[in-house]
Amino acid sequence: MRHVQGRARRAGAALAAVLTWAGLLAGAVGCTGDTPGGIGMGGLGKPPGPEEHIRITPDDGTRGVRPDEKLRVRVPGGRLERVRVVRSQDARETPVPGRISADGLRWEPAEDRLALAARYTVDVVALDGHGRRSARHTTFTTHVPEERFIGYVTPENRATVGTGMIVSLEFNREITHRAAVERAVRVTASPAAEIRPHWFGRDRLDFRPEHYWKPGTRVTVDLRFRDVEGAPGVYGLQDKTFTFTVGRSQVSVVDAARHTMRVRRDGELLATVPVTAGAPKTTTYNGKMVVTEMLDVTRMDSRTVGFGGEYDIPDVPHAMRLTESGTFLHGNYWAPSSVFGRTNVSHGCVGLRDVKGGGADTPAGWFFDRSLIGDVVEVVGSKDRKVAPDNGLGGWNLGWRAWKAGSAVKQR
Repeated sequence: MRHVQGRARRAGAALAAVLTWAGLLAGAVGCTGDTPGGIGMGGLGKPPGPEEHIRITPDDGTRGVRPDEKLRVRVPGGRLERVRVVRSQDARETPVPGRISADGLRWEPAEDRLALAARYTVDVVALDGHGRRSARHTTFTTHVPEERFIGYVTPENRATVGTGMIVSLEFNREITHRAAVERAVRVTASPAAEIRPHWFGRDRLDFRPEHYWKPGTRVTVDLRFRDVEGAPGVYGLQDKTFTFTVGRSQVSVVDAARHTMRVRRDGELLATVPVTAGAPKTTTYNGKMVVTEMLDVTRMDSRTVGFGGEYDIPDVPHAMRLTESGTFLHGNYWAPSSVFGRTNVSHGCVGLRDVKGGGADTPAGWFFDRSLIGDVVEVVGSKDRKVAPDNGLGGWNLGWRAWKAGSAVKQR
């Protein structure tokens, strides 16, 4: 008897927990005893159980529910009084918004897709056609994907950058559902500017305005990749916001034929600096390039950029990366001073006079100290092709129409 009573007490406690949430009292369904009319727990007049009257999909206890399956609550008659759905994900509980239909027979969530790797709890109170109140509590869990994608964002969060910065996302996996991923990214600016996306292959998505950013612009990048399917069976992981600020405008034009670099700050000429560009057999790319990395000192080995053993300099000072393929604007202490402003002797980089260890009062040190990641360096007059738009942040070399054509989302 003690065993039976103990089990009964546990069953009663579980039922009481449901009824407490529902606000039901002792007269609710399932709490009445036998009556003279024969309507009771075992009588022919027993009301339908909550699982019969309140119908919830996915079923109670279901595991691995796919995100495109529908969460629905319905009753065949009467009306729904209250529906409460909670999503537990990443150790955080979030109410799921939704609405009961005008006829009271259905509840549907505001968002049609379920979250991945989440546990859903559904609590429902309803009245049947005879005014009898019932409650139901169910749970289910959603699919946990084995493969995820993330996007690495340039520039860094809270950075102050030059006016030529392009927002660039590099993905750790190939993206085949490019339109869905593109829709999950929102780039906005204050003051407002039209900002459009462009895909380079299946693993890179860049954003920029038609012209260079206005100084002082604050740019916000919202990534809403979580549970977005980027490729079959591969889902996003991030829900993050990044911001950066555009500093002053600085655009420098390297004339490889004249061996000079004109540095303009906010439209005004700051200085004309003597340079050496790529030699006749190793010319420098033409076109607009953006500073993406600034290094006080770095090693440069010709073998890492497709040459032979022509050079291996362990301490190149004041190095600013312009392309992924290895074009730098950097200090040069090993070439004779006479080459700067007179002849081109480099292996494709732009060199400014410097001293070993880097000097603050040299042309290279002066320029380095006045530069930001995101500044534009444009090369003209070189006997080479224009830099590819996906080589570093070279997207400014595409016209606006061509840039917009790189979106995966059809524009109306």
